[in-house]
Amino acid sequence: MSMTDPIADLLTRIRNGQSSGKTHIRVASSGIKQAIVQVLKDEGYVADFRMESEGGKDTLVVELKYFSGQPVIETIRRVSTPGCRVYRGKDELPKVMGGLGVAIVSTSQGVMSDRQARTRGHGGEVLCVVS
Repeated sequence: MSMTDPIADLLTRIRNGQSSGKTHIRVASSGIKQAIVQVLKDEGYVADFRMESEGGKDTLVVELKYFSGQPVIETIRRVSTPGCRVYRGKDELPKVMGGLGVAIVSTSQGVMSDRQARTRGHGGEVLCVVS
């Protein structure tokens, strides 16, 4: 079965995993998903992630993070969709919750947070916002 938006599937699995109190989630791996989860880890929203190979297929295992029994991620939302791509220049990148959250941006130099993109002077496709 073909999936039309694998990034939205990753975000939904993270959201559902945290709402049900799971310690980790599994999702089919791809380069863009690994890059997104790496940014989430660098920004402190997930504890860790690792690659596993099951039956010749790579799986991404994401360790979810909680603080005082509550999920660290309050909201995680897809911005740019396959039907409506959202591109922003370096000066137009969104500031999530006045800088308390993070927007994940796909630039020509790779996937990074909105803060990194602004610092490096890159714009790009706004993939999702997390707070």
